[in-house]
Amino acid sequence: MRYGVILPGGTAPQQLDQAVLAEQAGWDGVFVWEAAAGVDAWSLLAAMAPATTRVRLGTMLTPLPWRRPWKVASQVATVDQLSGGRAVLGIGVGALTPDLPVTGEVTDLRERAAMMDDGIDLMRALWAGATSYHGPHYDYEVARDDLARVGRPVQDRVPVWVVAVWPRPKSLRRALRCDGVIPGHRSGPDELRALRAWLSDRGAPPELDILAEGETPADDAAAGWATVAPWADAGCTWWLETRWELPHHSEERMREIRARIAAGPPRRPA
Repeated sequence: MRYGVILPGGTAPQQLDQAVLAEQAGWDGVFVWEAAAGVDAWSLLAAMAPATTRVRLGTMLTPLPWRRPWKVASQVATVDQLSGGRAVLGIGVGALTPDLPVTGEVTDLRERAAMMDDGIDLMRALWAGATSYHGPHYDYEVARDDLARVGRPVQDRVPVWVVAVWPRPKSLRRALRCDGVIPGHRSGPDELRALRAWLSDRGAPPELDILAEGETPADDAAAGWATVAPWADAGCTWWLETRWELPHHSEERMREIRARIAAGPPRRPA
């Protein structure tokens, strides 16, 4: 199992400092929240890339149907180049919650899901060097192939992690096209064990990432591993440390997340 931390907010300098601290403390990944407005996630990740050398860098998550997929593809490729091949793209259809701005985007769930499927295909095509794409929702055409050449990622295949909900077959089939699963609806270890079995039976590769997230204490390694162990036993490949419950961007939240990062990941005791 690998260990990442989701930065819950703060200013750009605060989050950049937290990313550097996470690498020093032994975490394997740093993930940032992508909102409709505020600190821009991909600009932040681009700043983190040259300031770190090892940690994976990505979003948790990008609401792909509310973004232009060719722009997302460009941002991901830029971070991948700057980081030497450490970018990860976490995607979902986008949450409808009262604390997000109302911006007039598509809200119908089926339409957003179809846009996300088309967006995944478009991004994959662009990362492979395509100069044109025509799908059910998006059209892309560019006459200059030099843009495609210089805009390709370092990785042969940028990991795309997608939200999937057990036991909904449509969202699970989408996961088969991607590289990782962000479980929806707070699934427990038993549900994720069944999810992995379902995907494996349908040809998912053994290296498919399945994420779990939650909170572990900074000052009790045994308790931290006790929290993580059931998820590891269920086949999860990443534990993502979160701190969602404190007030957004508060000083208390910044102090707590910094202290938790500095204590290091909740690894299995030696």
